[in-house]
Amino acid sequence: MKNEIFEDLFVLEMASNHQGSVERGLRIIEQFAKIARFNNVRTAIKLQFRDLENFVHKDFIGRDDIRYIKRVADTKLSKEDFATLVEAIRGSGCIPMSTPFDEKSVDLCVEFDLPIIKVASADNNDWTLLEKIAKTRRPVIVSTGGMSKKDLDDLVTFFEHRNVLLALNHCVAAYPHEDNEAELGQIDYLKNRYPNLTIGYSCHEYHDWTSSVQIALAKGAKTFERHIDIDDDGFKVATYSSLPHQIDTWFKAWKKAKEMIGNSGTERRIPIDREVAYLDSYVRGVYAKRDLEKNHLLTEDDVYLAIPLQKKQISSRELMLGKFGHRMIMDCKKDMPITIDQLNTPYSDNPDLLKSIHARGL
Repeated sequence: MKNEIFEDLFVLEMASNHQGSVERGLRIIEQFAKIARFNNVRTAIKLQFRDLENFVHKDFIGRDDIRYIKRVADTKLSKEDFATLVEAIRGSGCIPMSTPFDEKSVDLCVEFDLPIIKVASADNNDWTLLEKIAKTRRPVIVSTGGMSKKDLDDLVTFFEHRNVLLALNHCVAAYPHEDNEAELGQIDYLKNRYPNLTIGYSCHEYHDWTSSVQIALAKGAKTFERHIDIDDDGFKVATYSSLPHQIDTWFKAWKKAKEMIGNSGTERRIPIDREVAYLDSYVRGVYAKRDLEKNHLLTEDDVYLAIPLQKKQISSRELMLGKFGHRMIMDCKKDMPITIDQLNTPYSDNPDLLKSIHARGL
């Protein structure tokens, strides 16, 4: 399997925003899948799996004073409920994903045949969980929030040694974070340090749905993630969660940046016809300074350069003087354009120059 599985992939994180309701989860899937189809972007909708009976210590179950425990308990879904959501995601044309927070939940990812597994920033150095995930042999995306350089190197080495396909998401694990905390330069850092890995951006900013994704794409991010929610039923939306119209803006900003960046980053681009025509209008042509006779070898005293550049005329770009330069093969009168058919052709070993001249009318 190649890194292409991660490229141009948008991961929409539902988290616990289904609020423990399958019906609400289905509405989220329906609304965001519609936005994904409309924008024609490759989209995964991601759930979170926890085996609550073992994930939370038995002495703390039911504690409302610990926010995280209360949150996951209040939004609990059954295995059958998650199966319904996974099938709805598949049926919508999106890719089903999940973040498992414990070992039993990894088994659930396999049972549901999820093609990609996500590791949250909180677990990016939980080696027991990572070992379980690696044994699934499925591609893994890891958010790198809070990681030191050593943590990063250890993580990459861990998955490389197990031959597991890995992508790293730059992430600031603050919920939410300000624009000046985005640290998008870390995408450069991760790309340079791990050139064989796909690098992405998992974001929690709450003011911006355009510039950050465009900057991230321009810096080389290939996969992107945001939390999602809906606001049509009275539940409070977390500041770091995006509504459907905001994800629509996000997708469109990415597509505009992709359009402007183009597809020629690995090799020199081919100039477009309008560009060639425009530049040719500013290029000087070669004119005879005096009457020139057949067999004469051109020197600086024989020519001058001026606009316009005419059809078949050699230009300042192609003028060659001296011992191995141009020799006249027919006469040319003073102030007339010197054309390719009036000269011997030192272009035979330079196809680019021949192409340039042919483009002007030969």
